[in-house]
Amino acid sequence: MPKAADVAASRGLRASALTDDLSFLLARANAIALAAGNAALSEHGLKARSYSVLVLTSGDARPSQRELAEFLRLDPSQVVSLVDDLQARRLVERQPDPADRRANVVVATEAGRALVVAAGEAARAAEERVHGDLSESERATLATLLRTLAFPSD
Repeated sequence: MPKAADVAASRGLRASALTDDLSFLLARANAIALAAGNAALSEHGLKARSYSVLVLTSGDARPSQRELAEFLRLDPSQVVSLVDDLQARRLVERQPDPADRRANVVVATEAGRALVVAAGEAARAAEERVHGDLSESERATLATLLRTLAFPSD
């Protein structure tokens, strides 16, 4: 439990000009959501990044590691490490890309797809806790705005 002095200091900081900075607000909101998501996913042996890779490889897209890195905005070496860990747990496998035999695609195994379902419930519950003060309409608006920022039109 926070000490009274810490709470008072925090309230004072909320009055700073930084709380008008959109980048700061996005980063802070992301940190809060990430902490809640990681806590919820930990019961499934996952963190937000590994869960993201697992979700993306569970669909029909069959992404390469390079595509995963670009989409998730991670360094390719981070994606290699995430895929290596998931592969060691037999949750994904690397398969030759039929369109380019020199490349591999990453595909979730049956166990990986099952874990996405179970972990997805925990992730959605954490998201509900973090965004619980927003109405459904506000959440939809926020999602639309964030999609616009995350995927600007070319």
